[in-house]
Amino acid sequence: MGPILMVMIVSGLMAGVIGRRKGSSFFIWLLVGFFVPVLGVAAALLYRREQAEPERRCPRCNATHKLYVQVCNRCGEDLYLPPVGEVRQGSDFR
Repeated sequence: MGPILMVMIVSGLMAGVIGRRKGSSFFIWLLVGFFVPVLGVAAALLYRREQAEPERRCPRCNATHKLYVQVCNRCGEDLYLPPVGEVRQGSDFR
């Protein structure tokens, strides 16, 4: 096995493990790390944690959504930016 192929395999595994620990798909990050060896690992390191995103509640149905969601997927209500006191931190901050 050539050294380039070894770097691709190790990079893919590293990106996969890092991506999985951040709450994303191991297989997708494995592919990214394999086909783009050094940048794939860097991208996995810089990828945000899904659990760290701030959350808010829908005013109509009281469902919890991430702050970046604009329409409630349960009732279809348009979600506007709530007052700062109504935003709660994601589960990583608790």
